[in-house]
Order: sequence, then C-alpha cells, then structure tokens
Amino acid sequence: MTEPSPVRRRRGRGARERILKAATQLFTAQGINATGMDQLSTVAEVSKRTLYTHFPSKDELVGAYLQSLVDDLLPNPPSPAQPTPSPREQLLAVFDRKPPETTAPFRGCPFLNVSVEVPDPGHSAHQLAAAYKREFARRLTDIARQAGVADPETLGEQLALLFDGAAARGIALNSSHTRACARSIAESLVDAALADAGPASLG
Repeated sequence: MTEPSPVRRRRGRGARERILKAATQLFTAQGINATGMDQLSTVAEVSKRTLYTHFPSKDELVGAYLQSLVDDLLPNPPSPAQPTPSPREQLLAVFDRKPPETTAPFRGCPFLNVSVEVPDPGHSAHQLAAAYKREFARRLTDIARQAGVADPETLGEQLALLFDGAAARGIALNSSHTRACARSIAESLVDAALADAGPASLG
C-alpha cells in the first residue's frame, strides 16, 4: 500500500495572499472558531512558521480577512468611469448583489457571523464588525442625503437593518432568497422617501 505523500509547502511570493484566500474559504465554510491554524497552513500550503511570520496571531489574521472584504461589501459611490446610477438604484444596489455560487450552506454576512462568534464587544474582531456595520448604514445615509430625502439617517438605518435581517434569516433557512423579499420592502421605503423629496430626487 502506498503511503500518502506529505503536504507540499509552496515557497516564494504569494504566501500572504494564499493564507488570506485559505482563511476566506475556511472562515466562510465553517466559521472562525472551528478553523485552526494547522488547518489554515495546510490549505494555504505554507508552513506554520510562514503563517505566523505573516500573521503572528489568529486575531491578526481574522482582522486582515475582514479588512479584505470591506471594499467589496460596502455600498460604493458611483465610479467616474461608469454611468451615474439614480439615487434609487444606488440605495437598492446592496440588495442586488449575487452571493457566490456554491453548494455549501448559506452563510449570510461575514461581519454578522464574526460578531456572533466573537461576542466580546471589546475584542478587535467584534469592533471591526461593528465599525463595518456603522459605515454600511452611514454610506446609505449619505446616498439618501444626496437624494434630498427628508430623514436620511432613518432611511439609511432602515435599509441596513433590512439587509442584516435578510442575511440572518437566510442563514437559518439556508437560503439566499430572503434578500429578494428584503429588496421589495426596501423598494417601498425608498420610493416613499424619494416621492416625499420631490421629482428632482428620482434622477
């Protein structure tokens, strides 16, 4: 019987990127607490020494993992290279993002997941998740304010709450379709707020 060959460790550049890619894969599939550094080093194909050289602690790796997600998941302002969407389109865009195609259980929002797995509000990972959630609502509020909505803070918080509620319910039901229901509610809120703001806000 042939003995299984040992895991090969890849050397050279790109180790940090492979570690972050492995962290994203494992944290998404099984959670932070269930993922050990040994498993991370195996999946990333790096030695434990290399892993700890780039990330001296698991907390630092979790922080880098969360930071790597921020730009893709926060509501983004229109790009100069793209046609400017209407305020309505900008406010609803967060509900239109398609989750990655996978057969794994639906995992919802990674920042919500982290805040549940790390319940201590003083922990760095929990603080990063909270900061992200505040920034998420702030950006929606800024879009609503630019549209001339009378109470942009309330609308921004309502849309953020809808988004988070759909993500949490989706985890329980193992379904990403909850976002479609949340979007229909968001449409009603946004359309009412923009109608009150006047025709110019509909862009």
